[in-house]
Amino acid sequence: MRLVPWIGVAVLGGSAVLAGEARAQASRFNGTWSVEVVTERGACDRAYRYSIIVENGRVRYGGPEAFTVTGRVQPNGAVRGSIARGQDRADVSGRLAGRAGAGTWVTSGSRSCGGTWNAEKRG
Repeated sequence: MRLVPWIGVAVLGGSAVLAGEARAQASRFNGTWSVEVVTERGACDRAYRYSIIVENGRVRYGGPEAFTVTGRVQPNGAVRGSIARGQDRADVSGRLAGRAGAGTWVTSGSRSCGGTWNAEKRG
């Protein structure tokens, strides 16, 4: 009967180790990224470039314009997020690996556009 509390401690301890490893994996993407977004269909501007900052898996905009960037980078490099300005919004997905990344995007709202993006880690 005294084993039950120890099993719980072992499971919780193992979870803490795994959570720490996941944080370490996610932090390898920390830093400033230059992201180029290229339109392949629709009536959006041909290309955009954004400064994106990743901190512990969370994504935010790193520039002076009025863009809202939200999203996550998973420990395995999978990216999901959005870039918005006013009523225009693009949903983004893809993957980072090392100091580069790539993926696709598609708008929601009044404009119907889509394309690809590529990223390069700076600094």
